[in-house]
Amino acid sequence: MTDEAQRADRSGVRLLGASAVRELAAELDLRPTKQRGQNFVVDANTVRRIVRTAEVKADDVVLEVGPGLGSLTLALLERVRRVTAIEVDDTLAAALPETLSRFAPERVGDVEVVHADAMRVAEIPGPAPTALVANLPYNVAVPVLLHLLGTIDSLRHGLVMVQAEVADRLVAAPGSRVYGVPSVKTAWYAEARSAGRVGRQVFWPPPRVESGLVSWTRREPPSTRVGRDRVFEVVDAAFAQRRKMLRSALAPLAGGPAAVEAALRSADVAPTVRGEQLDVAAFARIAEALAP
Repeated sequence: MTDEAQRADRSGVRLLGASAVRELAAELDLRPTKQRGQNFVVDANTVRRIVRTAEVKADDVVLEVGPGLGSLTLALLERVRRVTAIEVDDTLAAALPETLSRFAPERVGDVEVVHADAMRVAEIPGPAPTALVANLPYNVAVPVLLHLLGTIDSLRHGLVMVQAEVADRLVAAPGSRVYGVPSVKTAWYAEARSAGRVGRQVFWPPPRVESGLVSWTRREPPSTRVGRDRVFEVVDAAFAQRRKMLRSALAPLAGGPAAVEAALRSADVAPTVRGEQLDVAAFARIAEALAP
C-alpha cells in the first residue's frame, strides 16, 4: 500500500487517496455498481471539507450511511469520538474493520459497522447518534434521508452529499421552480441549507453529474393535531399533478372540490393556489382542516 495522496494526522488516522482506494478495491475484487450508486471519494481534501462543513464536534456520535471503502469514515475519526456506519454491501461491510485497523489502528473500537439496509433500519446500536454525515447513494438519497430523520429522533444536525439536482430540491423554498415533495418533507424535520458543490473529479468512478452538499439542523415540526403521515399524504396529493390548483388536486382526499374549498378557506389558504406556493406549516393546517 503506497502513501500517495494519504495524509497523517496527530490522532494516528491516515486518509485514503486515489491510489489507496484503488488498491483496496483491487484487493476486494470490487467493481463499483450503478445499482447501489457506488461512487467512492478519492480526495482527502474533499472528505476533510465535508467533515469541516458538517460542523461536528468531538462529542458527536456520527451516523454514516454507505461508508464504502472508508474515506469519509476515516476523516470523521479525525474529529469525533464515535462513528456508526451503515453499509448494505456484504463485501464492503466485512472489509471496513480491516481497513480501519490499517489506517486508524488506535480508533478501530470507535467505529461500529452495521450491516444493513439504511431504508430498513429502525434503531441504531450503541450510543444514540447525534449527527448524520454521509455521501448518500444517488439513487436512494431522498428516501434514506427522510427515513432516518423520521426514525432516529436523536439526530440533531448534519450534512449529506447528494446529486446536485437533488440538493437543490432539498433546500428549495416555496415558489421555486424545483420546490416539491422532498423540499416540504425535509422542512418538516429540519432547516436545510446549501453548503456548496463537489466536482466529479474527486470520485471513482466519476459520476456523470456534480454533487451538492446539504447542511441541516433539526427543528420542531409544525404544531398540528393530525399526524405526520396525514400531512405527508396531503403533500403527495398536492404535487401529484403539479399544475393543478389545490381545490382540484386535493379533491380525492375530501370527497370533492366543495369540501376541499371549505377546508382550504378554514386553513387560510386560497383554493386557487398550487402546492408549490405553500410552506410546510400551510400543509399542516390544510391536513388538520381536512380531518374529520
